[in-house]
Amino acid sequence: MSNLLLLKLGGSLLTDKAGVEALRPAVLGRLAQEVQAARREDPDLQLVVGHGSGSFGHVAAARHGTARGAHTPEEWRGFADVSAAAARLNRLVTEALLAAGVPALSLQPSASALCEDGTLIQLAVEPVRMALQRNLVPVVYGDVAFDRHRGGTIISTEKILSFLVKHLRPSWLLLAGETEGVYDAEGQVAAAITPETFPALEAALGASRGTDVTGGMDSKVRGMLELVRTHPALRVSVFSGLEPGRLQQALLQPGQVTGTIIRCQDL
Repeated sequence: MSNLLLLKLGGSLLTDKAGVEALRPAVLGRLAQEVQAARREDPDLQLVVGHGSGSFGHVAAARHGTARGAHTPEEWRGFADVSAAAARLNRLVTEALLAAGVPALSLQPSASALCEDGTLIQLAVEPVRMALQRNLVPVVYGDVAFDRHRGGTIISTEKILSFLVKHLRPSWLLLAGETEGVYDAEGQVAAAITPETFPALEAALGASRGTDVTGGMDSKVRGMLELVRTHPALRVSVFSGLEPGRLQQALLQPGQVTGTIIRCQDL
């Protein structure tokens, strides 16, 4: 699907991750409007939206230790609590998109996901594909998942979108967060990162602000580099969704938006 984009709205963008279930409603509403504005400008745009759990799912997951596994009755109750918290934010995101005119369709990852020691090995892709064929915008999110080794675990939005990349072959994966991009050792935004240039940046990457059970920027960049190695035609853009208009530009001209591009090799 050459005109397909995958978009992640970061949990730190949609919520205050230093709080507990602290939504940023004005930011969410504006982002939803920008998605719809881009769809109006480019009627052929196909889009899958994924969003992080921010101060909803991450706080609950950290409290229960869900990423490490679920085995006891108390841990399974925590598993259910995390699922409910993630779904509460998903409902808010989906409703904001619908209110802006976006035909958003929520698809719950945990309904079909299966992991093997933290690795996502199974997820229903056909509902996503059929939604796109009907000009709907599927909305997925970081969620819990059953795991053959750990019992239960957490699947990040990046893991879900990376799984979808294998099956849907989008041209771009857009990561909208609260930072301008990936910062180098001098505190400047790196215009591009490839597997060859990453070692020079590695020491500058740190953990996320607030509670994040899926790792900080370092693990996210590593995951994206592995993804573009496997899918050389894919490009990943990391940019700030806090800057008004930038998401709309990224959806329409992903290669020209201010931020960091992660790709397989230098052009």
